[in-house]
Amino acid sequence: MSINQPFPSNEFERVLNLSDFNLDYTNFQDNFKDLAKLAASVAGTPISLVNLIDSFTQWTISSHGFAIEQMPREDSVCQYTILSNEQPFEVEDLSKDDRFKDKVYVKDEPSLRYYYGIPLQSDGLNIGALCVLDRNVRTLSPEKEELLRIIADEIVNRLKAYKAIESLRNKVKEVEATQNKVVHDIRGPLGGIIGLTEIISEQGKENKLDEVLEFINLIHKSGKSILDLADEILSSEKRNSNIVKGNELELKGFKDNLEKLYIPQAKSKDILLEVKIDPKSEGIPFPKNKLLQISGNLISNAIKFTPPDGKVKVELALEVNDKEKILKIIVSDTGEGMSTEKIDTILKGTASTENGTEGEKGYGFGMQLVKHLVESLNGKLSIRSSQGEGTTFEVLLKQTLL
Repeated sequence: MSINQPFPSNEFERVLNLSDFNLDYTNFQDNFKDLAKLAASVAGTPISLVNLIDSFTQWTISSHGFAIEQMPREDSVCQYTILSNEQPFEVEDLSKDDRFKDKVYVKDEPSLRYYYGIPLQSDGLNIGALCVLDRNVRTLSPEKEELLRIIADEIVNRLKAYKAIESLRNKVKEVEATQNKVVHDIRGPLGGIIGLTEIISEQGKENKLDEVLEFINLIHKSGKSILDLADEILSSEKRNSNIVKGNELELKGFKDNLEKLYIPQAKSKDILLEVKIDPKSEGIPFPKNKLLQISGNLISNAIKFTPPDGKVKVELALEVNDKEKILKIIVSDTGEGMSTEKIDTILKGTASTENGTEGEKGYGFGMQLVKHLVESLNGKLSIRSSQGEGTTFEVLLKQTLL
């Protein structure tokens, strides 16, 4: 029996709101472990999950009682929970529901039966769900349901706190950059003053103006010490320029994150996913803002449209010159390819949803989100493809240097 996949009416706004959190889904188990455990305790169930849902994937950022990191969105129960802003989603027996009875987590271990999910709501948009699950059929009392709502609100509050902290880190970096610019700006005038005092000093020696000479020498020493301090600050900034800060990512770490997040998706479809980096630039930091969201959507899309035994390759390179850093992200696949018309619809932001090579359900906003995020960073997205010969997406992002 074919089941139509649920589709929120505000899907693009929803995934855009989630992308604004700029999350690395691998780093939050400890942040929400206590709330996941509390949810299970409140509900009296052995399992609870904190799930965030993007265009292609349900990411479990914390769990209790069941080790899972991700699953295809179309296989999840929580995709139904995010449809409503008002009501939780409850299934008393998953094995008797046509939507879920054939799912692996129902037919095989952990043989789940009961599901109860509450939307995780950010600015009126459902970015994911808190759910509790049981191997036995059961129901929850209204009191327990209300407590689970409170826990769901706290999860969103922590996500917003994380977002605020990241924003503060970015502002601190901007202040540091401003300080660096100030140092540059004062070097010129100070250098001129010191040059002038040197000339006057030489003239003073010829005229034997001992008192004037002593005074000028004091000015010279004072100005020289400030200039030395400026040089010291600048050299310190230069030494620390390759230190990865809270809002930055170096290519090696970026590669590791992409492999951890997306190799499981590729393996589940018997696709080889390769992530390569330019070794000459692997240790150079670059702002991580939206990088995982952009790359992740491109990779998930490539996997979706590549048949089993195919290949998806990701290439990361960073070019640095005196004025800017240029990050290049290339995602290529051996999939079915696209027509010129299809490429145009993506670049115009009017692409519609399509099913993948194995019937994976599309939601229509993965590529639209990529285009929006790249443009919001003043980057460039290009696509090369022909039908039957695969597709290559290339993203260029620039960071201007002071």
